[in-house]
Amino acid sequence: MLVDTGANVTLLRTDIAQKLNQQFIYTAPNIFLKTATGEKANIHGKLDASVECGSRRFQNKVYVADITDPCILGLDFLREFNFTVDLERNEIRIGGEEIPLFSANIEFPKLCSVFAKEKTVIPARSECLIRGVTKISEHFRYAVTNSPNQISEKGVLVAATLVDLKKKTIPVRILNMSNKPKIMNKGAIIASYEPVVDIVACTQEFSGEQPIQSILKNLEALTEDQRTALQKLLQEFRNLFSTSDADVGHCNVTQHKINTARPLHKLTEAKSNFNWTEDCQKCFNSLKQALTTSPVLTSPRTDEDFILDTDASNEGIGTVLSQKIRNEECHRLL
Repeated sequence: MLVDTGANVTLLRTDIAQKLNQQFIYTAPNIFLKTATGEKANIHGKLDASVECGSRRFQNKVYVADITDPCILGLDFLREFNFTVDLERNEIRIGGEEIPLFSANIEFPKLCSVFAKEKTVIPARSECLIRGVTKISEHFRYAVTNSPNQISEKGVLVAATLVDLKKKTIPVRILNMSNKPKIMNKGAIIASYEPVVDIVACTQEFSGEQPIQSILKNLEALTEDQRTALQKLLQEFRNLFSTSDADVGHCNVTQHKINTARPLHKLTEAKSNFNWTEDCQKCFNSLKQALTTSPVLTSPRTDEDFILDTDASNEGIGTVLSQKIRNEECHRLL
């Protein structure tokens, strides 16, 4: 939106007002708006609108007119809510909150580059967190990283991340999708970023009960005992699941172990005596049976659904592609 201290009233563009589906407040017919260039623009009415500015919302009447900008905040709005306009610092202030402004005659580059601070080798089929540097901007502090054209063609992807440009280094998470190591030389372009004008914190209350009931409602094939067990499990680990489309999810530290080969792993630990026990033999036989039982791998069938299991750690990424054939156990695919 545009903050215009030369506009006496606050204006909203006609097409945006129509999307709000609100009834116009009556205004006299044949009223025109005189623009800064001396041209006339039609005014279609007024709306009681909610205007979001910074982290707050303000209820104010706005005029709906055929203008170019989506919204123009005029003097009526700034005076009504006691905004302070600081042109020297390019910001408006209200209640201690500073909201940055950008002059119309300043052109910001849409994408800026991030350079590798040091030489880094990314192993094949893995991801690394690389330290990057960039020029400090005087006009904005935050940005979102993305993949630049210079490296996206080489089988490398960059995770979209909100970063603070005022920091000495910018963390860039890069995924090497190829089967060969990738070398990022010092000074090479490893990412691009796009400026973030404003960050608005959205507070929202979530209920842990409703999503669980919604999940159980859609599982009609379960028996009552199974539903009770599932409800207990979901309730115990409710912080691991998102509770709505607006929720990115909460996560506590959860311990995860795979104990299939634990007795064999203990034999390789430092300062451990090699003692082949009955548990070691059972574990060895179990692994041998799993690796030699047919079919270990099978050819894919296009008439069945595919199942993709993924896992990742600081060392690498793993995936397993499988199918469930005729409601039997999952078969791993070639």
